[in-house]
Amino acid sequence: MDSFIVSARKYRPVTFDTVVGQKSITNTLKNAIRNDHLAQAFLFTGPRGVGKTTCARILAKTINCENLNDKIEACDACEPCKAFNESSAFNVHELDAASNNSVDDIRKLVDQVRIPPQIGKYKVYIIDEVHMLSAQAFNAFLKTLEEPPKYAKFILATTEKHKIIPTILSRCQIFDFARITVDDIAKHLHFVAEKEGVKAEHNALHIIAQKADGALRDALSIFDQMVSFSGNHLTYKQVIENLNVLDYDYYFRITDMLLKGQSTEILLLINEITYKGFEGSEFIGGFSEHLRNLLISQSPATVQLIEVSDDIRAHYLEQARQCSPEFLLKALEINTQADLNYKESNNKRLTLELALLQMAAFSKKKSPELTEEKPTLAPPQAPEKTPLSATAPPPLAPSFKAPAKEDAGTGPLPSFSEAQRHEEEPAEETTPTIETKPAPPKTSFKPFSLKIHDAPQEETEDEELPEFTEDQPQDSISINSFLTAWKTLAETFTEDSQSLYVAMTNYEPSITPSGMIRVKVDNAIQENLIYERKAELLGYLRKELNNYAIQLETSIAETQRQQKAYLPKEKLDKFIEKNPDVEKLRKDLDLDLIY
Repeated sequence: MDSFIVSARKYRPVTFDTVVGQKSITNTLKNAIRNDHLAQAFLFTGPRGVGKTTCARILAKTINCENLNDKIEACDACEPCKAFNESSAFNVHELDAASNNSVDDIRKLVDQVRIPPQIGKYKVYIIDEVHMLSAQAFNAFLKTLEEPPKYAKFILATTEKHKIIPTILSRCQIFDFARITVDDIAKHLHFVAEKEGVKAEHNALHIIAQKADGALRDALSIFDQMVSFSGNHLTYKQVIENLNVLDYDYYFRITDMLLKGQSTEILLLINEITYKGFEGSEFIGGFSEHLRNLLISQSPATVQLIEVSDDIRAHYLEQARQCSPEFLLKALEINTQADLNYKESNNKRLTLELALLQMAAFSKKKSPELTEEKPTLAPPQAPEKTPLSATAPPPLAPSFKAPAKEDAGTGPLPSFSEAQRHEEEPAEETTPTIETKPAPPKTSFKPFSLKIHDAPQEETEDEELPEFTEDQPQDSISINSFLTAWKTLAETFTEDSQSLYVAMTNYEPSITPSGMIRVKVDNAIQENLIYERKAELLGYLRKELNNYAIQLETSIAETQRQQKAYLPKEKLDKFIEKNPDVEKLRKDLDLDLIY
């Protein structure tokens, strides 16, 4: 019975052309050999399993080959090539720096360098995991590395370049090996599967390639494990079960449920995923990648960035057409926050479920009712009175009755502060209603905008604002209904215009018996914001309160007076003035002021 050789060793590349995913590096090395521009030292750095040691061995074999072909590949027929293939070459030395990292080990290497090669042109030293050398060993190696004999070549390999001292780096040609792409790994796995007589599904090989995280050696190890598990027929289902990978189908189903706002179905599917043994952190990480792929699929130019098989990429394109970029960005934001909170959460499952329910709520969120009922530019046609909400708080104070038409507008205009309501409230008067003064009829209106320096302090643009005719409703307005409508209207701008929301809620507005709404703001910028949306605000309030005589004006609130800064002596004098006994106490105890 022949001993089993793992695929990572059995199918290890032996020529530059068979190296997977490092074309730029292999082409550079071949050109250096062709033009006889070989450096005395090379540093191969990059992640694990990407071909650093393999390329070092191929380079050592190629530069010693006596019969290179036109493609700068070793002939495998000359004596140096045969000795290398049989692992009996005396001119190629491999050193593991993890176990030979002392000064004495480097001194032995330096002594060997003085002996020229007996077969071949070059004596090559491959030092793997070179970052494990001690600082003293690096320093002992500097002179030899910089000025070796002409026949000596050094190839250093490491996964942690940052641990190598700069004086070593400056003496080497550095080649950075990149992670191998999923497509390249999948193609190589397909080649190995054909050689081994294994029938493998394309999606199954892609899952193995993704699990390897850019390392071809890891991918081949996983491939051997899967073949041992499933035999000569490798399926997608077997791979995801054995590798404990969540199926793509779950992510697609969850996304469909989020788009439809199916909260119940989402919770049931999460329960199914948990029952299969998957951790919530695994789902959150995989769902982040799924949302990222959907976002990339929004544009045909970026869809190739998705490292999946063609049929799954087509599924991504199909679902991406159903998702808006706003939903995907919001879902990514919620999912990322859940990922950050998951480890510290006491109830981890609730953290996951809450994040998904937030996404579902956002996907089916519609514009508020108030936004949908905004008036159009045409005059409203006798709208019906909108009843107050059943949850509205009780009236704050009785409503006011406007004076007779001949007296309308005369006398002080009451505001609705608490003190004024008690002072101006008649002793034995029943709850009256507001009657407003009609204004000249106008058939249409259009919104307008003002520059900040043009914002008027008083209402001077009535001819540009929506007016009412005498046949339109003029219902009485209670303070409670007005404040409720104003607050509800302001909340519709929390997402559309946060600045306008702040301007409307900084101060409580008031309304006069004649129907004039007075709003205080902090500055001219806020005043301009209200004037730009004035027609919209009035249109909603008139419709909501069923009174088309309402007008609106703004004013800038007075700033608080700056307090005078007193000196310590002045403070003491002021305190003594209010409390004379303090001066007596100061004299009795012989106290003085410390500055």
